Amino acid sequence: MLNPGMIVSAKIIDHNEQADFAQVDGQTLQVISEEKYATDQEVTGMVYENQQGQWCLQVKLPAAGLESYGLGEVVQIRRDLGVFINIGLEDKDAVISLDELPLMHSLWPQVGDQLLVNLSYDHKQRLWAHLANDDYYKEHGRFSREYTRNETVSGRVYMTKKVGSFAQLDDYRLAFIHYTERQDEPHIGQAISGRVIGLTQDGRLSVSLKPLAYVEIADDAKMIMAVLQRAPEYHIAYQDKSDPSEIKDYFGISKGAFKRALGSLLKLGYITTDLSGTTLTAKGQEYHE
Repeated sequence: MLNPGMIVSAKIIDHNEQADFAQVDGQTLQVISEEKYATDQEVTGMVYENQQGQWCLQVKLPAAGLESYGLGEVVQIRRDLGVFINIGLEDKDAVISLDELPLMHSLWPQVGDQLLVNLSYDHKQRLWAHLANDDYYKEHGRFSREYTRNETVSGRVYMTKKVGSFAQLDDYRLAFIHYTERQDEPHIGQAISGRVIGLTQDGRLSVSLKPLAYVEIADDAKMIMAVLQRAPEYHIAYQDKSDPSEIKDYFGISKGAFKRALGSLLKLGYITTDLSGTTLTAKGQEYHE
């Protein structure tokens, strides 16, 4: 019995203007190929059922198979079913079931993401894709024995947990991003870029997605931080409701620039502000370039 995803050899039995047809085990298959074949010529390819319900034999093998992993691209998302992924079959996408995906939809792969998958089929002859798990990456990725602090690295997230995100870098080194080292939790399949801050016990690079402190804030914000750090009790009597002329006289910048700088510092947790003025937080007091 033929099952989707199988690699088989079959003989050409018929032709029309659009395609050649082959037969194996009594099953007629439309041959998907850029070449034209002669009757009785043997061809080899992957068996699958296309979107129209036609059984096909594609000569050019897709990236992933029943016993092999390959990259596919996410082309559609259905919350009631899962994620559709193009692995290179004509007129057929494989599906990653929602049962294999995180409960939070925000962590699902997004359209355009590249995912490493293999294939399987069920009793209804449906073709499914499955994400490579951590065991696969531990076997095929690279653990590290040393690291260069603040080295810039990039890669893709393949697994997300409460403790953080797991990624494989472009050079196949394995990496871990602790939940405290990211502004937002990246989704599975997301391309990430960060800097190395250490090494985990099992040899994964510890990566931060947060920028270095000295590049986190713009010049106006740095100037306000410097004023605050020298001010008595780390407090100044200026806030976003202060008179524009007073702000200009004291800081030499417009009120608009002042408000933008305060906004960035508030977002970073470096200051608090109210009608009495602006005060450095404990985190802000520790800030230095």
